[in-house]
Amino acid sequence: MTDFAPLSPARRSAWVVGDRVPAPQGRFELQQVLVANGQFTQWRALDRRGKRPVTIRQWAAAPPHAAAALERWLESAERATRLNHALIVPVLEADVLSRQSYIVHEQAPGPTLAEHLARQGRCTPHDAVALVIDVLDALEAAHGADVVHGRVDLEHVAMDPQRHARLLGLGWHAPAFGEGQAEASAADDVRSAAQVLVHLLTGSPWVGAAGAGRALPIVLADALDEGLRTLLQRALGQDGAAPFAGASELRDALRAWAAPVSAPTAASNATLDFLLRRMRHKSDFPALSDSVTRIQRVAHSEDDSISDLTHEILKDVALTHKLLRLVNSVHYAHAGRGTISTVSRAVSLVGFNAVRNMAMSLVLLDHMQDKAHAEQMREEFLRSMMAGSVAAELCGPGQGAEEAFIGAMFQNLGRMLCSFYFPEEAQQVRDLVAGGRLEGGEETAAMQVLGLGFEDLGTGVARVWGLPESLQRCMRKPLGSPTARPPEQGVERLRWVALAANEVADILLHSDPARLDERLQGVGTRYSRTLALAPAAIAEATLRARHKLVSLAETLELRVPPGTPAARLLQLPPSNEDGAAAMPEDALAPHELGAGEAPPLPAVLASQAGGAVSVAQVNEVLAAGVQDVTNAMVDTFALNDVLRMILETMFRALGFRRMVFCLRDARTEVLVGRFGLGEGSEAAVRAMRVPLKVPGDLFAAVCLRAADTLINDATDSRIKARLPEWYRTGLNAPSFLLLPLQMKGQTFALIYADQSEAGGIVVDDKALGLLRTLRNQAVMAFRQAG
Repeated sequence: MTDFAPLSPARRSAWVVGDRVPAPQGRFELQQVLVANGQFTQWRALDRRGKRPVTIRQWAAAPPHAAAALERWLESAERATRLNHALIVPVLEADVLSRQSYIVHEQAPGPTLAEHLARQGRCTPHDAVALVIDVLDALEAAHGADVVHGRVDLEHVAMDPQRHARLLGLGWHAPAFGEGQAEASAADDVRSAAQVLVHLLTGSPWVGAAGAGRALPIVLADALDEGLRTLLQRALGQDGAAPFAGASELRDALRAWAAPVSAPTAASNATLDFLLRRMRHKSDFPALSDSVTRIQRVAHSEDDSISDLTHEILKDVALTHKLLRLVNSVHYAHAGRGTISTVSRAVSLVGFNAVRNMAMSLVLLDHMQDKAHAEQMREEFLRSMMAGSVAAELCGPGQGAEEAFIGAMFQNLGRMLCSFYFPEEAQQVRDLVAGGRLEGGEETAAMQVLGLGFEDLGTGVARVWGLPESLQRCMRKPLGSPTARPPEQGVERLRWVALAANEVADILLHSDPARLDERLQGVGTRYSRTLALAPAAIAEATLRARHKLVSLAETLELRVPPGTPAARLLQLPPSNEDGAAAMPEDALAPHELGAGEAPPLPAVLASQAGGAVSVAQVNEVLAAGVQDVTNAMVDTFALNDVLRMILETMFRALGFRRMVFCLRDARTEVLVGRFGLGEGSEAAVRAMRVPLKVPGDLFAAVCLRAADTLINDATDSRIKARLPEWYRTGLNAPSFLLLPLQMKGQTFALIYADQSEAGGIVVDDKALGLLRTLRNQAVMAFRQAG
């Protein structure tokens, strides 16, 4: 190898003693000593060829008689460089120079399991097993390539951001130089993986060899079920049991024990497929799947998806109506000034994730309507919303709260789907649980009735819908008791938040009022350390969530019969002397607008769901949009948000088929489509290209004259003759409206709207004036944005 010349012993010694960063060495720039002892030196370095951080380990010079051992080590290390496995940290290079062996790895993708354990404490059985299954997967690949690790422990396993274990340190074991010194074997690796499992479960390393006959720690013997305890004893070579034949056999045994929690079996997949076929026979399931998938698809990148999310919501008039009612409720009254009358404004004020979550919730509510089981479905919906609200309050403001809301709500997806699509089976599950004769609670009862637990049904449908892996993981409840230390931020913490929130919702739903406070206090005490929140803070978060759910139910007109479990969810604690339920003190509360202080929503929002819109209502929506844009521009605003609000107001008021906003390309002097709304707007955006210097082009003439123009019949021969070729082949609408935008006498943008039939756009003088006001607000927004 020519790129890397190991440091000479003299230079290495001087560097270690003086703690100085050495000069770059060929391909690798050595940056920091990580470990230095009599056996080896380990550096953090930079791979200048691949522009990535790496770790280099170099051993002290081997004795002269060790040539054969060095050769065996090098052959194994070179085989490791050819390994390509998702759960193995890659080995980039290995060699021996002047009897000094060295190896180069990619840097670990996250903390080691030792660091993870130090921060979080011991793992629950299923979480520990999931990590060791990853380790065994990696070992199976390594052993298949005739590579033995030699030292599998918590320091040699890293955890990546997706919480998968990745095997680290292939080739890091020192060559066996001594006479008769045994080299590590694949069986040693498998036994070491079992010892890693013990370490994760107990928080302490396995002390003593398996051959010494040391029994499992008492804490494990008492805490583990018989199946896992038997597996561990066999893997550790206890009780004379035959050891596992290899990594794959132990891995498969652990998977079988963990099923169906960590990995679906063939039987559970077949059951899920059967249930999905039954659900698809219900006419509503395809529509529900499509709605959830479309909303979720645009939820990955906030910067790029606000327009897409607005577009998807506007496709459903009833959903738009309910969502705007919700964001104008007292729950969100502090977010804006006055009424919010556009989805775009709702997104900019309330937040992208909050609107996404509201839309997802309302989609579930709208699609899961069943007159025969309406009361039960309202109970399931309210229970899920209560869990989501509690989870959001436990996280506090920010994106974490929004993710916690959707994660806690979707932990109930399996039960909700079963209640709607399989009501008879759902009742059987409830009867089994109420009978109290079945161990394992609701999941076991669902398994007995459906052949699949609610959790697996929910996550199975989530996979079909293409929901993110992080949300699917959050839908899996963590097993075991709440941890004594807070888990790391991210999905793992959200799982515990969602579990605590659902436990609160269940207590509110099912508890005797006389014992309610006592049981809620018990939840606060039990989860206090795990969530790093005082019990009082958990109680306050629960109270805030209860108030918000009552407000939401009133806004959505969700009525439940008195005395039912669902009614308990909407029952607030005893009132204080002023007649209002006691709420935690909030310094901003005196400054919030009450529900009665906000002006009423435009009447058109109530009538649009029925499809009948009068001229007066059109003008009312336009006027409300003008006020909405004015409010938005009072404070700091994003230009794109204001432009979306303007287009959305016009789109909803006049019921256009599609709209496109065009902006001038200064280099080509062409107005180019930037974004749009409505049916086929994506294709329309791509087609809109208006050259400003082409004579005879109707679009160019309108833009150069800055004349607001309504073409009521584009099929008229005189008009048709002036339509450009790009328009006739790309859009070719029978009627359309053009509103040019000018600054300093130059047209720099254009608002285009059309209808699918001639004479389909009706604009009276007042509506035209309001359209021009909105257009002028767009010009002002550009001026203010600079």
